[in-house]
Amino acid sequence: MKPVRVVVAGVHGYGRHHLENVRRLAGAGRAQLVGVCDVRPSPDLGVPCSADLPALITETGAEVAVIATPIHTHAPLAVAALRAGAHVLLEKPPAPSVEEFERISAAVAETGLACQVGFQSLGSAAVPAAAGLLGEPIRGIGVAGAWTRPFSYFSRAPWAGRRRLDGVDVMDGALTNPFAHAVATALAVAGADEVSSVEGIELELYRANAIESDDTSSARIRLADGTVIAITVSLCAGRRTEPYLHLHGRTRSARLFYTVDELELDGVRTGFDRVDLLANLLAHVRQGEELLVPLARTGGFTRLLDEIRRAPDPLPVDGARTEPTRLVLPGIEGLAVRAAAELKTLSELGFPGSLGPRPEPWPETVLCAGPQQVATYVQRGDLQATDAPRPHLHPVRTLGGTVVTEVQPDDHVHHFGAGVAISDVNGVNFWGGSTYVPGVGPRILPNHGRQRRRSLRPVDGGFAERLDWIGPDGTVLAAEDRTLVARALPGAWALDFAFTLHNRTGEPLSIQSSACKGRAGAGYGGFFWRAPRDSTGPAVFTAEASGEQAVHGSRTPWLALTCDDWSLLFVQTRGLDPWFVRVAEYPGVGPALAWDTPLSVPDRLDRAITVVVADGRLTPERASALFAEHTNP
Repeated sequence: MKPVRVVVAGVHGYGRHHLENVRRLAGAGRAQLVGVCDVRPSPDLGVPCSADLPALITETGAEVAVIATPIHTHAPLAVAALRAGAHVLLEKPPAPSVEEFERISAAVAETGLACQVGFQSLGSAAVPAAAGLLGEPIRGIGVAGAWTRPFSYFSRAPWAGRRRLDGVDVMDGALTNPFAHAVATALAVAGADEVSSVEGIELELYRANAIESDDTSSARIRLADGTVIAITVSLCAGRRTEPYLHLHGRTRSARLFYTVDELELDGVRTGFDRVDLLANLLAHVRQGEELLVPLARTGGFTRLLDEIRRAPDPLPVDGARTEPTRLVLPGIEGLAVRAAAELKTLSELGFPGSLGPRPEPWPETVLCAGPQQVATYVQRGDLQATDAPRPHLHPVRTLGGTVVTEVQPDDHVHHFGAGVAISDVNGVNFWGGSTYVPGVGPRILPNHGRQRRRSLRPVDGGFAERLDWIGPDGTVLAAEDRTLVARALPGAWALDFAFTLHNRTGEPLSIQSSACKGRAGAGYGGFFWRAPRDSTGPAVFTAEASGEQAVHGSRTPWLALTCDDWSLLFVQTRGLDPWFVRVAEYPGVGPALAWDTPLSVPDRLDRAITVVVADGRLTPERASALFAEHTNP
């Protein structure tokens, strides 16, 4: 189709994501960035820049305006853009009050143009699937969300953490901004799209930080059809978790992890596709495709936001632990889990002042060696395209509790614990970060792929997983079968990790590393383990040699990476590829699928590795014995 002319309003915050998305769609021939609107100039973008959105739309002939500005500017800018003749993609929340929401609705009716709201989770096929998953009516939905935010989060902009700014409603609270998707998704699953869908709301707004708005909250919404939605969220958790909806039927229950588009029922997780909302709006403009999140579908959410707007200021709470960069409410994650399971509010569980009698663990995918939990298998919903999102193991621990993986370190923010990552599959970057361009060097390109889970089911000792490897244009290049099993050993434990890539292109897959393109020694790609950089005395050896230079590129059955506190013994049990090794720059190890020559995969690629995880420093003799006794090569 002819590219749709697009302008983006607000490009210095989350708007940067929209700019990247427009560029991605432009690469597919579907969009053209023709201007940006911001109060701060952006001459480096190579398109007209103006602080006057209607004038910019008129000047550029824009057909679509993406609005990613502060919440209190949404209504006036959306109305102005619609009346200037542009369809609108409006970031969530659409407006800080029902009155402002109705202003936008009136402009949509007046102009006949579209307004799509950026609740991206509502583009997921998991939402309609969730509504019928239980095979019986949903009587209640619990929502649990626990994230951590630094002090800087609440000072990132003048409106951050504010209920009002200069007398204007802002409503930047936990329920209305960072966890707005959680609320909107629950309402969508329940079919509560309109303002009239909500019959009553109970609110409990709290704040641990020195802000105006809520950072820890509960809301219980009673819908006109009798369904109850109980939401408990906090920005003061000790760590980031994947928020979820707990679906309650009469006899069954399930979970929807909306950030990663996964449903969990009877211990099995199933992944679903998600449609990009800007792409959907462009298809609506050119081909009449139905909008996924029209403004009218967000009325129920706006009703809750309006209740929060009229509520008393959040109640300050004591008991938070002060850390260098943030506040933490100990145990808040467990309370959120209980609230979602029991459809209760925080106060009904004894908060503030009590964590209740039985804090509950967050529902996560964990590996156990015997009775001991040794690793968490993570699928994160907060990663950017340049991270090449993928499932990974982190944290992985020794039996003594020492963490032996690292994620997003400052030296390589696209490193994620232990998993499978490849820098070039048919030109798509599944490693993250830059792509090596021959004759030019490393460059950030719009070529990042992602691994999307299709299913995850328990097997003896671990999990079996099915994944799709998806390019930036949505093409499935490969399907992967993966197994992860933990085994207890005397004084240690072993991870058995196997994967099979099935070519889905109809032509041979080409797998390359940066070394294949001329970057000497950079043969990384395949299974890769990133260890903690702050480990003391890192060293590496094989049965034949020791030291990074000696073992890097060697092709031996096993390799050990050790330090004072822990040791990792890597054994290739299917395939025998050269070892990619880093010690001096950072500790990391993995067999290299394409060391310095491209690997062609006509049909399938099979690899397996066992990693023995031990406390303390292994000697070469002990490593060799472990290889012979316990790794089942």
